[in-house]
Amino acid sequence: MMQGGSDLSPERITVSPDVISYVEGRDCDFRVCTSCGGPVLLPVAVKPPKYTDVQVRAGRHMIYISMYQAPYIDVIGMNMVPSYYQE
Repeated sequence: MMQGGSDLSPERITVSPDVISYVEGRDCDFRVCTSCGGPVLLPVAVKPPKYTDVQVRAGRHMIYISMYQAPYIDVIGMNMVPSYYQE
């Protein structure tokens, strides 16, 4: 069973260097939100931030994290970036 705390402080969440490069390369803010497969990192144009989100800096941009995901996240990594493939 997953247990989360109530710590919503952005200082305890780190952003991996490859995610910072990813965000900078797309030149926009992102949001970590809930999906059926776990946390996912999407541009704010796709999933706008909410006033309850935790904010973490990633280079020149912000990553907004759903208050429901934030207690469970220590690192924002590339595993949160959705990947699509064709067969």
